[in-house]
Amino acid sequence: MTKLTRRKFIGTVAAGAGAALVGGAALRGGEGAAATLGPVDPSVKSPTDKVQLGRSGLKVSLVGIGTGSIGYARRSNQTQLGQPAFTKLMRHAFDRGVNFFDLADSYGSHPFFREAMRGVERSRYFIQTKTDSRDPQEAAADVDRFLKELETDYLDSLIIHCVTDGEWTQNLRGVMDVFSEAKRKGKVRAVGVTCHSFEALEAAAASDWVEINQVRWNPRAAHMDAGVDKARELFRRMRAKGQGMIGMKVVGQGDIVRGGALKPAECFRFQIESGVVDAFVVGVESTEQVDELLGGTRLALNELGYRAAPSA
Repeated sequence: MTKLTRRKFIGTVAAGAGAALVGGAALRGGEGAAATLGPVDPSVKSPTDKVQLGRSGLKVSLVGIGTGSIGYARRSNQTQLGQPAFTKLMRHAFDRGVNFFDLADSYGSHPFFREAMRGVERSRYFIQTKTDSRDPQEAAADVDRFLKELETDYLDSLIIHCVTDGEWTQNLRGVMDVFSEAKRKGKVRAVGVTCHSFEALEAAAASDWVEINQVRWNPRAAHMDAGVDKARELFRRMRAKGQGMIGMKVVGQGDIVRGGALKPAECFRFQIESGVVDAFVVGVESTEQVDELLGGTRLALNELGYRAAPSA
């Protein structure tokens, strides 16, 4: 999961700023811009507008909120905020139009998220979560446990978490079959994987089972599985195949914005103009970071030509 930093985003996102951003010549809108706008439908004007995840038929806000900064052993920076602060964080994002929330069993975020969204109609938000189980029986038990922990009848996206095996589509066939059965029963709407090796990514690209890929992707290849150019080519093939593509490690766990090397808005722009992801998730830790994420993404959209209509 993408970690921003433990402190406030470095740099200020100023509305209308014309800073030089990542990725070559900036598009300023106008004639011819739509053909090179990258992954987002030209009708998108806002970081909270909905985009389709490949051919899954599912739609999420362009920007998603992660809950797993330094997430392991059922804890994360977000859950360690405590329930009141976690609730404030999730509801702040939701109230501003974000509907995409990225969870995982290993983050311990299920009960926190359940309480945060209590009273909100389930259809209004998208839950993606993940299991680390490699045994089919354990994975089947996880599906039912996740539904109970989240007090929901279905998971929008269920992911096999942190896969490194280049032959995982053979070796984890039992878990994949469990996921497919859960989807057939209506417990899950889409299935997929997060890979943490290039060999595993190549297997995902070749798989017809994968509907959702959450991939480590940023302009400096920080905490990624390959260099930017090599990863871009593979991710392009994944997306062309119709796999829903979600960027993570957007600011490289904070490494590529620390010290002002890049501004967060530059990293958000990279996701949008790269042409290889549909949406991206960022693990924010304060309401101010939510606002800066949305403001920085809006700035990137504007710089790339996704112009919001003037107010009446």
